[in-house]
Amino acid sequence: MALGRLYADYALAVDSGHWDLWPEFFIEQCVYKLIPRENHERGFPLCTLSFTSKGMIKDRVYGIQETLYHDPYYQRHVVGAPVVRRVDGERIHAEANYAVFRTKLDKASTVFNVGRYIDTIVPTPEGLKFAERLCVYDSEMIPNAIIYPI
Repeated sequence: MALGRLYADYALAVDSGHWDLWPEFFIEQCVYKLIPRENHERGFPLCTLSFTSKGMIKDRVYGIQETLYHDPYYQRHVVGAPVVRRVDGERIHAEANYAVFRTKLDKASTVFNVGRYIDTIVPTPEGLKFAERLCVYDSEMIPNAIIYPI
């Protein structure tokens, strides 16, 4: 139940526009990567986004709030039920499919990004958190830019 709740709460948080919530889903020494499926499957390290600490994720939040200029939009995550692939001690290795829809204020909603999360999750005193989140997206075609978290 706690694992399903983590995934649901994450989607609600990144869809809410309250960007300060996003880093709190991660431990201090974490990894967050947005990577095309082809690169991931071939073992290529090139990522669209790559953060290797909670501090870097917080820097991205600052960028979203203060420095990035873009055509505003809403996003909505639809996330499948997480599947536990294995458990190593306290580390949970899980995956879930996702689809992100984008809605610009003057346009119809469109499919923005589709793929799967490949996660390593650890228990903390505050509950389950991500130690690593790989967002492996299926299409190499990204409309415009990735501003908000996937």
